Amino acid sequence: MDDKTKYEFLADDPDFNVKPVMISLIIGAFFAILNETLLNIALTTLMEQFNITAPVVQWMVTGFMLVMGILIPVSALLLQTFTTRQMFLGTMTIFTIGTLICAAAPSFGVLLAGRLLQAVGTGLLIPIIFNTFLLLFPPERRGAIMGMIGLVIMFAPAIGPTLSGIIVEYLGWRYLFITVIPFALFSIAFAYKFLKNVGEVTKPKVDILSIVLSTVGFGGIVLGFSSAGEGEASFLDPQVLAMIIAGAVSLIFFSIRQLKLEEPLLDVRVFQYPMFTIGLVLFIIVMVSMFSSEIILPMYMQGPLALPAATAGLILLPGALLNGLMSPVMGKLFDKFGPRLLIIPATAILMGTLFSLSQVSMDTPIWRIALSYLLLMLSISAVMMPAQTNGLNQLPKRLYPHGTAIMNTLQPVSGAVGVAVFISLMTTREESYLNNAQNPESETVMSQALVAGVELVYFIAFTLAAIGFIASLFVKRAKQTEHETPGEHEAVGEH
Repeated sequence: MDDKTKYEFLADDPDFNVKPVMISLIIGAFFAILNETLLNIALTTLMEQFNITAPVVQWMVTGFMLVMGILIPVSALLLQTFTTRQMFLGTMTIFTIGTLICAAAPSFGVLLAGRLLQAVGTGLLIPIIFNTFLLLFPPERRGAIMGMIGLVIMFAPAIGPTLSGIIVEYLGWRYLFITVIPFALFSIAFAYKFLKNVGEVTKPKVDILSIVLSTVGFGGIVLGFSSAGEGEASFLDPQVLAMIIAGAVSLIFFSIRQLKLEEPLLDVRVFQYPMFTIGLVLFIIVMVSMFSSEIILPMYMQGPLALPAATAGLILLPGALLNGLMSPVMGKLFDKFGPRLLIIPATAILMGTLFSLSQVSMDTPIWRIALSYLLLMLSISAVMMPAQTNGLNQLPKRLYPHGTAIMNTLQPVSGAVGVAVFISLMTTREESYLNNAQNPESETVMSQALVAGVELVYFIAFTLAAIGFIASLFVKRAKQTEHETPGEHEAVGEH
């Protein structure tokens, strides 16, 4: 057996130290991904600071995910064009510049520009991490490793609302960015000294039309749904429909073109692998549940329950902590027992939790909200990483950049669409409630209207979780293949 065969994965090579690579990526990723939800509780403060409306401030969330959704599809091309060091240092530098702009922003327009620049860095960073770790570690060790990534990717955005509430309450919203800057600079310095290159630079041909179709496709869908989510237009509005249809048509042509190209921008053949497709469905469902809850629950607690921002953040803390801490545990359990033992019970718990949240009222005790969020985040940690890892495990190495790009593209896109749709439905339900109320200007009635909106969106989320539960019944342990098309032997039953 020669060295190349013996050390197919760099983590098996005793002469290659993987720790500096992992540390470099994890430090940068934690603070970059933290920004996905860091502003959620601060949105009300920003509305007052800059005298803007809720639909406008929502672009701090939707715009962030929109930029990520547009950029991540291109990441498969970039990962094959630039070295690991070039990609990581470049993305972290862009992210840091965006953070500096946000910290010093004199107006909302400048703040949003800095926020979108942060999204550029964050959006490109996530595929770097996944692709690098897939190349470093063999499938039988990926559960534990992906669990460590989950500690970052799930824990960072989950704890964002808690940190945000405390920082905004006691230091002010600018410190949401100021406190991140030294850590981002340290990450750049550490990676510059220790990060090594992983994988090969093949410099594939750039297909401009694919980039245009991808941008119009993902951008049109997110913009269309977000416009309806602003409450100023419905989903039947001609402009909204035009954007959604243009996005959908562009994605259809994009997919067809990728099948014809020798070097596709995003190889959609990954959907031929059933465990990847099922894992993606489960991944989207839990991401929609998490992103939506991290916006809707703070609104509910600061509105009808009349809790201050810091208290609302602290109520979410146990769930956020458990979510992050359990991710490595779930990874090790996945390596040992496979995905079914984790995913099927977790989707059942997710269903029950979301149904419970659809029954809230103005008198719901705080402990029930904290417990529901704890169970929500626990179930998400038991679904997301196992489903994602199992799906990627079935892909051949040549499809790693494409599989990670597709999964990570649909994370912000599904989050943006889910948040926009849920906010739109919640707003519509509020307006309907107020229109039928005898005293719609009463503070109590307005709170009751918000509760009615929260109940509706969580019932819809419960329905999505039920679909996830059905999908989980078809999950099997995946086995890596190098074949062009997957065969029956590539997804085997549990041992």
